[in-house]
Amino acid sequence: MQNQTALEKLNEKISIILQQYHTLKSENKVLRTEVITLRSESEIKTQEIEKLIEQNTMKDLEIEEIVEKIESILG
Repeated sequence: MQNQTALEKLNEKISIILQQYHTLKSENKVLRTEVITLRSESEIKTQEIEKLIEQNTMKDLEIEEIVEKIESILG
């Protein structure tokens, strides 16, 4: 193994740190994109759930009205 000068060792370590930095930067970008996508999907699902809850409430009201009409007919 050759003897490296302090400057060469420092240069090698800086290169390694830069590689790690670029790798982490890339991973961070991917994760940010994934978070944005998941937030968007979550919002869509939340809106769909709210819509279904509203529809369910309306159906319950319809059922109550039908039951009341049947009860009034039956006396």
